Amino acid sequence: MRKSLIIFFLLQLGFLGYSQDFPSELWHSGKLILLSEDTIVGKLKYDLQNNLVQLNVKNVLQTYSARKILYFEIFDETIDSYRHFYALPYSVQRDYEVPLIFEVLYEGQLSLLCREEVVTESTPSYNAYPYSYYGGNPYYNQSRARLEYKYYFLDAKGGIQNYNKKKNELLTFFKKNQQQVKQYIKKNHLKHDLMRDLVRITAYYNALLDS
Repeated sequence: MRKSLIIFFLLQLGFLGYSQDFPSELWHSGKLILLSEDTIVGKLKYDLQNNLVQLNVKNVLQTYSARKILYFEIFDETIDSYRHFYALPYSVQRDYEVPLIFEVLYEGQLSLLCREEVVTESTPSYNAYPYSYYGGNPYYNQSRARLEYKYYFLDAKGGIQNYNKKKNELLTFFKKNQQQVKQYIKKNHLKHDLMRDLVRITAYYNALLDS
């Protein structure tokens, strides 16, 4: 019995080893601007998957949906930087739009937006202390959570298009200077699915438009 409890404890350590706090699970210093133009300052926590923002103002909790939000910003201590979010209308079906919360990664004539979600993965692992002696299986599934980013491009007319992180699709968003953007990506060895590289590519494209 004691051996079984030790093995169970070791398995739990394996699961806990993958646990972490994601930005959406933390309280951040920030401010929220409502559609009514009211501004609220306090501790803020966002939930992009459910399009909600929660505020703690003097220990009073307030929750707002994307339908009531214009903009909010936070200071994210995990990256030591400010982050900016807007609630924008997005077509989820033909002729049907709903407000969703997007983070603005780069703002220009063509803006780069993103939404994050926590994805739980299950990976097979091998127990260093097999419990098959007790009739079990030495292999077990280990769960871990990771952040998944979905990217979008916002044009000057307010249209938002989803980018599926496919290499051949990326250049279709830069129609006016497609060849120059292609050469820029190749010259600087930029990746089509990395956030920092997408920001650089979008910034370069906007610089071309401005010139």
